[in-house]
Amino acid sequence: MFIKKNAEKWKKYQNEPSSDPDEASERFITLMDDLAYAKTFYPRSKATKWINGLAGSAYQNIYKNKKEKYSRLFTFWKYELPMIVRRHHRTFLFTTLIFTLFVVIGYFSSQHNPQFVRGVMGNRYVDMTEENIAKGDPFGVYKDDSPFNMFIRIGFNNIRVAFLTFIAGFSLGIGTLMLLWSNGIMLGCFQEMFVANGLGIKSVMVIWIHGTIEISSIVIAGSAGFILANGILFPGTFKRIESFKRNAMDACKILICLIPFFIVAAFLESYITHLMSETFDRTSKGGLPVGVSVLILAGSLALIIWYFVIWPIILEKRGFLLKKDGIVERLQDPNA
Repeated sequence: MFIKKNAEKWKKYQNEPSSDPDEASERFITLMDDLAYAKTFYPRSKATKWINGLAGSAYQNIYKNKKEKYSRLFTFWKYELPMIVRRHHRTFLFTTLIFTLFVVIGYFSSQHNPQFVRGVMGNRYVDMTEENIAKGDPFGVYKDDSPFNMFIRIGFNNIRVAFLTFIAGFSLGIGTLMLLWSNGIMLGCFQEMFVANGLGIKSVMVIWIHGTIEISSIVIAGSAGFILANGILFPGTFKRIESFKRNAMDACKILICLIPFFIVAAFLESYITHLMSETFDRTSKGGLPVGVSVLILAGSLALIIWYFVIWPIILEKRGFLLKKDGIVERLQDPNA
């Protein structure tokens, strides 16, 4: 009787797919009701398998070509990504502290042992920098190539380093730690070279125009690597495979968001740092006002702190909640 009552309807659904969204949705709901009844009373019937197939087809018809609204991109950057960052704020803090420690180690090791710089940076690079300082052009390294070529080369290299730092998370975080170590030590040595020659403030005005976003992005990429490792090592209440999938998705989203930041950093290094280096070149009459550097430094630092630290905390206090499927919703009562 159950089959006789519904067979014609099922045949129609099978042979005459609907292009109307409302009708397709209504068909899917009807099929799910029929499937629930069939599985309850006739779990081994061929009719149950038939209905299950029809329900699956109806689901695919509704969702397989579902187009995301343009606002999805806006909500991702405004809500979803900051809430993902908030979920892993402790990992971000750990990565920042450990990277800062590596920079300090590199700086003081170079300060107490001049040969340490050469061991890290290489004799060729150190000799070139010292030669530039001696002739009054301490930041001449940023003028060795055309701005556009620098932009392409630096942007590609930064994205490559970030990707490797992320992938190294599969080594349970050991590879990520080693890459942060090498980059942190190198940064400390690099900065100490200029401080030792009385160019500390000038180096900040030039190098950190792009370095603020670039170094912050490398630290964030390191955080993505550790998030990946945490999903494997510390599953918490989840099954290990579920924990890994969840953290891997979060880490991938964080990594992808860094691409525009690296592009901006590469642009600043290739064009603005290039011009700013001429400001402190005694042989050049060009360059940019120091105020431009201060403005870019302050703006870059404010952007990183606001977007990755302050804004996620504000969203959480306002009651926004990130669900498992990546959808952000707002609770009526933030204290609930």
